[in-house]
Amino acid sequence: MKVAIAGAGAFGRKHLDGIKNIDGVEVIALIGRRLEQTQKVATDYNVPNAFTDLSEALNLPGLDAVILCTPTQLHAAQAIECMDASKHVQVEIPLADTFEDAEAIAKKQKETGLVCMVGHTRRFNPSHQWVHNKISAGELSIQQMDVQTYFFRRTNTNAEGAPRSWTDHLLWHHAAHTVDLFQYQTGEKVVVANAVEGPPHPELGITMDMSIQLKTETGKICTLSLSFNNDGPLGAFFRYICDNGTYIARYDDLLNGTGETVDVSNVDISMNGIELQDREFFAAIKEGREPNASVASVFPCYRTLHELDRQLAAQA
Repeated sequence: MKVAIAGAGAFGRKHLDGIKNIDGVEVIALIGRRLEQTQKVATDYNVPNAFTDLSEALNLPGLDAVILCTPTQLHAAQAIECMDASKHVQVEIPLADTFEDAEAIAKKQKETGLVCMVGHTRRFNPSHQWVHNKISAGELSIQQMDVQTYFFRRTNTNAEGAPRSWTDHLLWHHAAHTVDLFQYQTGEKVVVANAVEGPPHPELGITMDMSIQLKTETGKICTLSLSFNNDGPLGAFFRYICDNGTYIARYDDLLNGTGETVDVSNVDISMNGIELQDREFFAAIKEGREPNASVASVFPCYRTLHELDRQLAAQA
């Protein structure tokens, strides 16, 4: 299978690192904003082609699929461009930053029948998979999720501390992880969603602090706190309060309520959530099936984000 990756930044390299461990997949093109930087990353990973234009890569002979790790504002147009070129596509989270764009991508996927998957990595992290397997087996039922997503982003930098060409978003990006995971883990629709936000950054123009409450149809609740002002431990921490135990997940690690480590090493073939996400994408293409985290399956998340966005706009 021949694949192109659009985005030569931090997340593009995460996918390149993951794909190195997957047999039968070859990255034949890397697309980035600056050719010199893109060519350097391509050389480091033995990728034969480097471009600054996605359309050039889409014309490569034998190309099967594209992974988009580009700025959020480009996701919708680029995902549709890939499907118009008959290429399967994986869009890094978020699918889009407006509900209208999310709808357009979903519509295009239905028209083409191609695999269109979204990078909702939390579905694939072994820690969250372990909890999901227990729920599926009837051994756990979530009563409440308490989630903290904290970063220190008072300047426009990416996950590696390098300058970023676009601004991040607490609601449409970081909240998307939890809003989707809550509905995925409970298997229920969110029927109540509330949000409040702090003042925007005077230079970046983005909200720096936000609080979200969710409730499902049977009364399961989620409280999500997000901040770009947090100068302390960084990342996302998920507390699952269940009818049969409490669990704390952080990326690929899992603890129980008393702080004991839960062994999740045998949950899947790898401990790397990005690699597992990519494995699912390629397997769905090969097997001609809908992937976990397909655009259709994550769509309820973006409907909820849209409702929260409307609430926040009304408060402004």
